[in-house]
Amino acid sequence: MKKIIKPVPTKLRAILLAGMFIPPGLVCAQALQTAPVAADPAPARTLAPVVITANPLRPDADTAAVPVEIIEGRHLLMADQTSLGVALESLPGVHADTFGSGASRPVIRGQTLPRVQVLTDGGAVFDASGVSPDHAVMADPMLSERIEVIRGPGALLYSGGAIGGVVNVIDGKVPRAVPENGVEGHVDVRGATGLNERAGAFSVTGGDGPIAVHVEGMKRRTGDYRVPDWKTNRLAGSDQDTSAGSVGLSWIHDRGYTGIAVSRTRSRYGIPGHSHGYDDCHPHGDHLHCGGHGGHDDHDDHDHDHGHEEAEAPPRVDLKSQRIDLRGEYAQPFTGIERISWRAGFADYRHDELEHDEVAATYKNRGRDLRLEVAHAPIGGWEGVVAVQAGQSDFRTSGEERFMPSALTRTQGLALLEAYETGNWRFELGARYDRQRIRPDNTAPAYGASGASFSAAATWQFAPQYALSVSLTRAQRMPSAQELYADGVHLASNTYERGDTNLDKETAHGIDIGLRKTDGDLTFNVNVFHNEVRDYIYARTLDRYEDFRLIQYTQRDARFTGLEAGIDYRVSHRLTMGVFGDLVHGRVRGDGNLPRMPGARLGWRGQANWGPVTADATFYRVFSQHRIGAGESETPGYNMLNLGLSYDTRLGQSDLTLYVRARNLLNVQAFNHASYLAQAAPLPGRSIMAGVRLDY
Repeated sequence: MKKIIKPVPTKLRAILLAGMFIPPGLVCAQALQTAPVAADPAPARTLAPVVITANPLRPDADTAAVPVEIIEGRHLLMADQTSLGVALESLPGVHADTFGSGASRPVIRGQTLPRVQVLTDGGAVFDASGVSPDHAVMADPMLSERIEVIRGPGALLYSGGAIGGVVNVIDGKVPRAVPENGVEGHVDVRGATGLNERAGAFSVTGGDGPIAVHVEGMKRRTGDYRVPDWKTNRLAGSDQDTSAGSVGLSWIHDRGYTGIAVSRTRSRYGIPGHSHGYDDCHPHGDHLHCGGHGGHDDHDDHDHDHGHEEAEAPPRVDLKSQRIDLRGEYAQPFTGIERISWRAGFADYRHDELEHDEVAATYKNRGRDLRLEVAHAPIGGWEGVVAVQAGQSDFRTSGEERFMPSALTRTQGLALLEAYETGNWRFELGARYDRQRIRPDNTAPAYGASGASFSAAATWQFAPQYALSVSLTRAQRMPSAQELYADGVHLASNTYERGDTNLDKETAHGIDIGLRKTDGDLTFNVNVFHNEVRDYIYARTLDRYEDFRLIQYTQRDARFTGLEAGIDYRVSHRLTMGVFGDLVHGRVRGDGNLPRMPGARLGWRGQANWGPVTADATFYRVFSQHRIGAGESETPGYNMLNLGLSYDTRLGQSDLTLYVRARNLLNVQAFNHASYLAQAAPLPGRSIMAGVRLDY
């Protein structure tokens, strides 16, 4: 019997051809939705609950027992999307360890990678961002539908060590459904002064019958950004040239989908704050010696001339990443099972660090991540999910300026999350078991350990629209290859790093208390947290020469205490105003304050609507950071004013949005204490962004 091969449907052929010929200089953007929770601008109300996909139980943001922020729609569109950390830094409790415009990582409750887990639609992101802040995160906000930030115990299902939280970047590169009209997509083009940004991307999804295809691409180019009252007017090495794209194909059926996507990213960006004057610095015991600059006793007061280094071209990163994602979900496969979902990611990442167009160091990461989630039907009123995951990271380093050996890391994890609701109460229990093994390519010993983590949370809706939540967690994290084996000059962060093969796992005990009101003219969300971490691993500064430091990865008990709050009041049907703020204190027993803790922040926000026109304003104060760690300098405070204006209209059957955004309108010189380059790389000055987006 002959097998009949059906021709490709006409609509599907059109989509594939469109993906081949649409230029990569157009930007994918999300459909205009109202952000349910946002710090900048003030959030408007939504009509339907927003499901948290990073939690396999999929509660909505209003009933979740752990602190959750979601950025999407207009809020995401108006954000600075040059990097992931910067796009999220307006959320209370979230900052960025800025490193020019080419790289920045999210800082949540004073923690960043590896204690903050970055996911792409629930899967691990394989890159080199966990090793250094000058390495870009391979999750671009311009190609995302929305971004979820889960703090505290909610991170347990993905990593026992993510005590800061989870950032889940939701993308649409693997289609989950066939569009109702057969084809849908977005086009966004934008430009900005100050950093001379030109950016754009496209996204198109379509299908016929059970087949759906998604094609997307983006291109962003910036120059060195302007800095007010800076010696050179612009920050050298703060430019970037990035492009990315993917093609996805899915089979859609009544109970779910199965799909695959192939993605590729190419980025070239500068590394600011680099000084060749420290190339020959090396340790003598616990002290630094920088040749030709005299002894240790007087090096702190020595006035080193950086004029020659400033005239040199800064180093650059040349990055390439290719990735394959397999995703799927099947609802009610058999009795007792509500849903089975799976994720598999395979990545081949490489970047070269170039000095004078010659390779000084190369970092490669070939990784794979496999994850299976099984949601069972309620048992005695308890609904739950069992998750199994396994990963491998083959991280290789080479070149004269590499500061750590190559290492192969294998991980396995088993997690359980259960929830029970009765009356006005919701309870959640979680447990996780992790195993990790690291094998370096030098003579250092291999590392192997396991850890167990647990969490418990309760939410009490004591009155309509009001909820009080309490979360308790006990989480364990094993040290990374960098913390164990680093030994060399890391010029990007102006440090000489030394690891310690005797490091043990760290154990965190934390409590999070939240109070929120989710509807009505007055809404608010307030969270306080406290973490006690036994054997906390941190980079202890042993010695300093000017901006260069000798750091040793060390373990001591630490504690973190903080507050995050946002309060909004709907003055009228057109105007909403509010205040927001956050602070975090981190201390190490016997060693004072921890380094790079963000300064406290307090601000005002407002949003007004006149039919198709929406305007917003945000003004906040970042206070000076005088709670400094060893080897740090105090960072002065600053005021920040941002304004936004957008106009929505129809163009035929499509939605058209014109928008303008002004950032740092006061053009103040600002320094970010959470950055390794707090004193050497100020934040950008005034910038005016304008763009147009078409949703069809």
